[in-house]
Amino acid sequence: MDTANENKMGIMPVGKLLITMSLPMMISMVVQALYNIVDSVFVSRVSEDALTAVSMAFPLQALCIALGAGMGVGVNALLSKSLGAKDNDMVNKSALNGLFMTFVSYLVLLVIGIFAVKPFYMIQTDSADIIQYGTDYLSVICCFSFGMFFQFTFERLLQSTGRTFQTMITQTVGAVTNIILDPIFIFGYFGVPAFGVKGAAIATVIGQIIAAVLALIMNIKVNTDIDFSLKGFKPDIKIIGMIYKVGLPSIIMQSIGSVMVFCLNKILIVFSSTAVAVFGVYFKLQSFVFMPVFGLNNGLIPIMAYNYGAKKKDRMIKTIKCGLLIAFSIMSVGMVVFELFPDAILALFEASDNMLAMGKVALRTIAIHFPIAAICIVLGSAFQALGNAVYSMFVSIARQLVVLIPVAYALSKLGNVNYVWWCFPIAEIMSLTITVIFFIKLKREVIDKI
Repeated sequence: MDTANENKMGIMPVGKLLITMSLPMMISMVVQALYNIVDSVFVSRVSEDALTAVSMAFPLQALCIALGAGMGVGVNALLSKSLGAKDNDMVNKSALNGLFMTFVSYLVLLVIGIFAVKPFYMIQTDSADIIQYGTDYLSVICCFSFGMFFQFTFERLLQSTGRTFQTMITQTVGAVTNIILDPIFIFGYFGVPAFGVKGAAIATVIGQIIAAVLALIMNIKVNTDIDFSLKGFKPDIKIIGMIYKVGLPSIIMQSIGSVMVFCLNKILIVFSSTAVAVFGVYFKLQSFVFMPVFGLNNGLIPIMAYNYGAKKKDRMIKTIKCGLLIAFSIMSVGMVVFELFPDAILALFEASDNMLAMGKVALRTIAIHFPIAAICIVLGSAFQALGNAVYSMFVSIARQLVVLIPVAYALSKLGNVNYVWWCFPIAEIMSLTITVIFFIKLKREVIDKI
């Protein structure tokens, strides 16, 4: 074999390759999680209603992320597979059609930001303060989401060609920008008006736009595997279909997460707005544990897709094994931290005595499922990399809609909010069972036949 022109994803030792590709993304994901937490820490100092409003924004905000990230997953898998198969024409067409659909996705969110944000809050609560805080925050996030969408796509183009160090730079710059601007725009420093909750949204979109511009520059300067010339470009329905064959299940999976959070907020608000705030704080905190694993996942997918295209079965299996070991270790550490230090964690959010008492039980109960989730996430990356993302979609639907929400609703009828949190470990056990069954099927029908 001529290794001189071989991409590192086909020749570098698997353990070293996975660390090389995933570590920059894991670091950048930790920074992303950090700024999400800092965002809520600053907002909590406005008021508990402000924190609740930002928590209630999550379902619609997650929809924005789902559209961008899901489409990016499809581009990532198709482009990496095309690289492995040495199909340079398909590499370029995948990139350009992905960028076209990125713009289309932004137009959808612009319409939502203009017309749907206030009604979205009004069906969740009748608190005028929460509705106002939420409308101020979410309108900015949606209407200026072009930064987020193009950041996702340009970073995925770098990731799919093995240039993950550059994505670490772009994500870190965006996140640090957000962290710096948060207090300036929320509380009004250096002559800037105090925008309150809206300031958190302004800081977020500025960070995303800066990261998107930087990611574009990185692609133009260093991504030699892709030709970004738009000369003669026309949207290709077939290629867009191939992108969404992998990406649509991911979009649906993350959108299902939005539905799950929306429904759980509706269940929790019956107890109190504090219960919703606790759930929102949990979601911010758990990102600090899950984001590194998602960063690992972003490294796993192009490695597996490349070696699938190159028909290198042993490297695919080694990648999965290494991924499982790393993800399980990260999630186990996260579980231990949540179990031992819930008081210190909640104190960051100006938690009242009521919120502290409720939050301690919530964090300790929900964290039980972290190590189980690690296995599901890594095996799910194999489904996406090999073009069977529909398996991941099915598992996600079963976990969040078929099990988690009905169980949460049933437990809420016992009259104690502390019982509701058990819906997460229960749903994750079911998720693991189905994921393992699908993976055994995938291994037998696809991997073993390579």
